[in-house]
Amino acid sequence: MPIYEFKCKKCNHRFEALRLSSDGFKNIECPKCKSRQVSKEMSTFAPAMGGPSTRPMCDDGSCPVPSGGGCSSGMCGLN
Repeated sequence: MPIYEFKCKKCNHRFEALRLSSDGFKNIECPKCKSRQVSKEMSTFAPAMGGPSTRPMCDDGSCPVPSGGGCSSGMCGLN
């Protein structure tokens, strides 16, 4: 189920809601003031990647991520 971001037009509260595509965006209400005057906001997509939560440093050319070109130029698949 996708998570969508909304903003209340009445109190400016930003919140998220799980919605099935078949449900559309009917009956969305602000959890703070209960208003149904909400707008769907643009949201970013960040896919989850396995491994450490920090990006590896590739300055020394030893990138742990196989990206096809290596990191000899300092540019690996995570940069």
